[in-house]
Amino acid sequence: MTVSHLQFLDAAPRFLFFTGKGGVGKTSLACACAITLAGAGTRVLLVSTDPASNVGQVFGLSIGNTITDVPAVPGLSALEIDPEQAAAAYRERIIAPVRGLLPDAELATITEQLSGSCTTEIASFNEFTTLLTDDDAALAGFDHVLFDTAPTGHTIRLLQLPGSWTEFLDDGKGDPSCLGPLSGLEKQRSMYAGAVAALADAARTRLVLVARAQRSTLAEIARTHAELAAIGLTTQHVVINGVLPRPDVDDPVAHAIYDREQRAIAELPRELQALPVDYIDLKPTNIVGLGALATLLHPTSTDQQLDEPAPAADVDAAPLSALIDELEPRGHGLIMCMGKGGVGKTTVAAAIAVALAGRGHQVHLTTTDPAAHLTHTLTGHLDNLTVSRIDPAEATEQYRRRVLATKGAHLDEQGRATLAEDLRSPCTEEVAVFQAFSRVINQSRRTFVVVDTAPTGHTLLLLDATGSYHREIARQMGEQTSFTTPMMRLQNPDETKVLLVTLAETTPRLEAEGLQQDLQRAGITPWAWVINNSLAAAHPTSPLLARRAAAELDEIAAITTTHDRVAVIPMLPAEPVGISALENLAASTPHVPTPIHL
Repeated sequence: MTVSHLQFLDAAPRFLFFTGKGGVGKTSLACACAITLAGAGTRVLLVSTDPASNVGQVFGLSIGNTITDVPAVPGLSALEIDPEQAAAAYRERIIAPVRGLLPDAELATITEQLSGSCTTEIASFNEFTTLLTDDDAALAGFDHVLFDTAPTGHTIRLLQLPGSWTEFLDDGKGDPSCLGPLSGLEKQRSMYAGAVAALADAARTRLVLVARAQRSTLAEIARTHAELAAIGLTTQHVVINGVLPRPDVDDPVAHAIYDREQRAIAELPRELQALPVDYIDLKPTNIVGLGALATLLHPTSTDQQLDEPAPAADVDAAPLSALIDELEPRGHGLIMCMGKGGVGKTTVAAAIAVALAGRGHQVHLTTTDPAAHLTHTLTGHLDNLTVSRIDPAEATEQYRRRVLATKGAHLDEQGRATLAEDLRSPCTEEVAVFQAFSRVINQSRRTFVVVDTAPTGHTLLLLDATGSYHREIARQMGEQTSFTTPMMRLQNPDETKVLLVTLAETTPRLEAEGLQQDLQRAGITPWAWVINNSLAAAHPTSPLLARRAAAELDEIAAITTTHDRVAVIPMLPAEPVGISALENLAASTPHVPTPIHL
């Protein structure tokens, strides 16, 4: 399916948000749109709010936390909101006035209180709202500000925060609490109110819901549409990215993918059918660099597919079942699937859980991803398998009730009211989710616990909270050694196995390597790598897919030559949804069904 006109760029407003499930191409699309708008003679600022941003990689330059011109594109500048830099600056603004006035021990305590993920969230959010309200004079010269956002769950949280903090302050709250990061929020009241107004103004803001032609990503943006419309973001467009053009050769893999995608498009969720929808063709190469970005918004021609023969692409068999064989003998333990959004962590985690349960083990499969729905992947019941989700809203409500029932039990009416107000702080979610995560970790002492984690940046924030808790417990315990924290379990290779899930593409591989470095600095060593959805392992003959498969070989070699344990999962004709499909994925040789053409 091809188009020559893209509706979502018509009369583009000042603010454009690109959001959707991880791996759908938000960054590439945002970068290509920024280049297009700048090429039309306007001044454009491209902003990444993703804690695991790779905008710099796309343009081949270092960007960071300051507005940086893109030399190759006149009129285009970029900014990556770095959560750690933002948090460090936020801490310094609070601590600097009292440095030298308070004892060192008290300053150290304040610094520790301001080192949690809640502080990081507030600091990043302050930078985000500054961009929406033109508080910074440096923004005045930009005609368009494009936001390349984090995967859906993180983005919904970010876009809901202006209202959450405004309501929190309007209700007379704002006492420092929840690890102490709320001091200074009152002065942000007008800026937060301005952000709410900007987000709800159709003349200023347009939301672009990006998906692939897959049921799961289309269902994801349908949920996003409803949640964001509920908070006033009603001007929305849909972009379905990476759609395979109709194959003109007899390639079973290509026809299976094409048929599957066309079926997903035909069954577009009802709530999205009233929105404008654009389609972007799949390209024969990865979208990295200005040359590739220049082709993204144009239809894929036959010449692009056949400009030269694609080299043969083949990889050695490395089934997921081999990793499961190694995981099984101990009979219990924590298995965490981590990686960039959209690489298939949910599918891999579910396949491992189904395989272990099928071998007779008790397994608890759970997710920390705010946007994940494991039941949609499993679509069935299996003996020995328990499925759950650490839902931030549910965990927070349970935490509030528990604190009121314990700490509030002996307070008078005014004391309970004060405690209840304090617990309505948006920061309470950090503590609640951490406690739910800790309970899951503890279960792994007697059963298998398989965790489908949130996309990289969100997971690192959760691990940051885990590390903060560990340091606080260690400080309180002093010389005593008879204690075990959740972080200590994560650091123990006998108790925890971390699987880094990636794709055979440059950006996901580099991000997985960066995640591995972050984990190693925290004392956690990844156990294995899983390369998911490999075209090279599926052996396509279609010129377009064969070219993409050939491009995977260097990426696969970069992983297999560096890491001892690697599984390579081929791209299958049908999405691996349901118990039998997941069992097939974890088989020693996944069966490839014969496709039925539309």
